[in-house]
Amino acid sequence: MSYEANYSEEDEELKALLAKKRAELERLLKSEEEERARAIQEEIARETILRSILTEEARERLARIKLARPDFARAIEDQLILLARSGRITEPITDEQLKEMLKRLTSGRRRGGEILFKRKGGV
Repeated sequence: MSYEANYSEEDEELKALLAKKRAELERLLKSEEEERARAIQEEIARETILRSILTEEARERLARIKLARPDFARAIEDQLILLARSGRITEPITDEQLKEMLKRLTSGRRRGGEILFKRKGGV
């Protein structure tokens, strides 16, 4: 009988442990689902703001930039959203205005395509 009692106790402990692990797993899954839902909502909010502050042509240009340089496009979107939220954008940004902004943003990062050669010796 003592063997059966031990087996029963171990079985109950195993059931409790499994129930605890199952509850923990369910909590993690729920947390991940909530995080995904929150990320989707944030992306929808971003797209809504961008749609309201950019003309169709400017949105198309930004979409092409996003394909080639996603990080750069995200930084541009962040800047535009910040300007919109602070009230500094009063009318939709045209494609020409966006191109001008892009020129200003990239001018500090590049040297205009110049190649400089440094020669040894003073010649």
